[in-house]
Amino acid sequence: MARPRKPLLSTDRIVRAARELVDAEGLAAVSTRRLAAELGVSGPSLYNHFRTKDEILEAVADSVSAQLDLSMFEPGDGRDWRTALHDWAVSYRAALRDHPNIVPVLARGPGRRPAGLRVADAVYGAMVDAGWPAAQATSIGALMRYFVMGSALGSFAGGFVDDASAYDPADYPHLGQAHLLADQQEKIDERAFETGLRALLDGLGEQFTRLRGTTG
Repeated sequence: MARPRKPLLSTDRIVRAARELVDAEGLAAVSTRRLAAELGVSGPSLYNHFRTKDEILEAVADSVSAQLDLSMFEPGDGRDWRTALHDWAVSYRAALRDHPNIVPVLARGPGRRPAGLRVADAVYGAMVDAGWPAAQATSIGALMRYFVMGSALGSFAGGFVDDASAYDPADYPHLGQAHLLADQQEKIDERAFETGLRALLDGLGEQFTRLRGTTG
């Protein structure tokens, strides 16, 4: 009886295994030896696809960028620039929330990563097409990235311990309910993100109105 063949090693298999490892244990857990063991192959076989660990992590980051919804920036979608930015930011944060350990790699910028560059191209192009000058369109893309990535780096509510004794009213007179925040972590963090996003878009909307008034 012929022995069952091992699944062929592919770039997609390596990236998927590396992403699962990063999600479960963080960036430091990734090594060619560890990945080879997870995939049931010899370490050198990985070098046919990636030369270094950094290349693997770049590919993992790009696989997360590929999860972002960009449909709102497509011609004919119908959403105005403000709604498009809102919906894209929500999709962006959802992807980062699912893969928070890869955020430090994504924060370096797109570099040569194809999916990351497609994201940057879509956002910039949509803002220019909406009437934003090129310099402001670039700034908007950067601003949105700062905001969304910052929100994905940690939980505000989750940063408070659920021990009421940690918040002595003599020292912290306004934190009498802080020990309850952790139980409402998801709700509080979602509300904070939406509040900040709408404030950001309100500010951009005012700038756009002034811009159109001076160029109209």
